[in-house]
Amino acid sequence: MGTIKRIVLAGGGTGGHIYPALALLDRIKERYPDVEYLYVGTQKGLESQLVPKRGIPFKSVEIQGLKRSLSLENIKAAWLMLSSTQKAKAILREFKPDIVVGTGGYVCAPVLLAASRLGIPTLIHEQNSVAGITNKFLARHVDIIATCFQEVATDFKNNETKIRYTGNPRGQEVILTPKDDLIIQKQFELNPTLPTVLVFGGSRGAPGINQATIQAIDFMKDKPYQLILATGQGHYQTVMDQLKQDLGELPSNCRVVAYIENMPAIFRQIQLVVCRSGATTLTELTALGLPSILIPSPYVTNNHQEHNALALVNHHAAKMIKEDQLDGKNLFNAIDQVLTNPNQLQQMAENAKALGITNSSDLIISAIESIIK
Repeated sequence: MGTIKRIVLAGGGTGGHIYPALALLDRIKERYPDVEYLYVGTQKGLESQLVPKRGIPFKSVEIQGLKRSLSLENIKAAWLMLSSTQKAKAILREFKPDIVVGTGGYVCAPVLLAASRLGIPTLIHEQNSVAGITNKFLARHVDIIATCFQEVATDFKNNETKIRYTGNPRGQEVILTPKDDLIIQKQFELNPTLPTVLVFGGSRGAPGINQATIQAIDFMKDKPYQLILATGQGHYQTVMDQLKQDLGELPSNCRVVAYIENMPAIFRQIQLVVCRSGATTLTELTALGLPSILIPSPYVTNNHQEHNALALVNHHAAKMIKEDQLDGKNLFNAIDQVLTNPNQLQQMAENAKALGITNSSDLIISAIESIIK
């Protein structure tokens, strides 16, 4: 087993690719306090903001994805791939890492390809149940493919021997969040002893989910449970104006906020979640054993959120409402049916927990140690 002395992490574009890398790095730093590390991303991606804020050395390459139709942009993308691979080689030669880990996004293509050509051990991490185009491309070049859903193995044909089912490092991170039994009361002035459902549509919110929840709230008066809706910063005032127009006054068992910064801490005191089915969110839900009603985003590549959701639905850990079937009545009925059935709620929680991997970072570290020269 090798020792991790220097590591390069690459991943970008969205938080779903960045947060697992940061969670893994935090665990590596605990295990190897003297480790040196470098993050490679793009200047356009969210990583250019998040990574330097953590005090992590950051370097960038320029890359873009291919268009589905023939265009001059694809010629530019091919040129950027070649030039960024050369730049990545220079970065890696200078830093001399023991391992290069890619957690998704276009930036992984040149960085992991450069590492492979330089003979540096490599690992890619696929968070979704449907593999991204970059990870499919890299599969034959890398040493290990770490996955979060067993279903994704079919996307890596001819590379099955490289697959390690590790889960998502975010899961191991979230279970370490301290529990506060009174956080619902302190943060939202709600009853900490009542079952609570949390509804949100991602960090930016989702208009469809917000609209259905506005309609559902009208059915929730005098129900023996309570609801919190996080609208997203850009949608908050619109939602509040419509609630005032439609209901006049918000029911005493409902709260509406723009954004929740300490989501993992809130998760620990919630009984049911209504949300999208992005990979990082599902990792958190299964790690904590949280039942959910999933509303997959229809605006993602390869419809991967629906596939993610089905991985939980098929194990009776969640229910799913497709966007085109989402309205206030359907949403209310789904929430009401689960929260007024304690046995079903408990079974869903147990099933969700059974799908969670709570030592994901340690599993990935073990995989890394096994291939370090």
